[in-house]
Amino acid sequence: MRTSGHERNVIIGYVQDGPDLVALAMNGWDEGHPSWWLTLQAHPEAVVRLAGQHPRPVRARAAEGSERERLWRRWAAVNPQLDSCAGLRSTETPVVVLEPRDGTA
Repeated sequence: MRTSGHERNVIIGYVQDGPDLVALAMNGWDEGHPSWWLTLQAHPEAVVRLAGQHPRPVRARAAEGSERERLWRRWAAVNPQLDSCAGLRSTETPVVVLEPRDGTA
């Protein structure tokens, strides 16, 4: 949608943090950020579809500071090799928070 104007569907991994979903914006361990994150930076409103649930309108933002550190540690608990692998990249991996919009959760 960022450049083409077309809606796209992407499957991403996430951890839940209260009502928020948290993803890591990476192309595997390759350099650069994935297209889905670049699109959300330009157009932060999206819809998440989780199995067995109604579509969930969300707003995307990058976690910063202590929030980013806390959420990164949550991901590191899922993947203990996260820090060593992320260290191979020259750019910091964005921690993306998908928060409910309009009071939906």
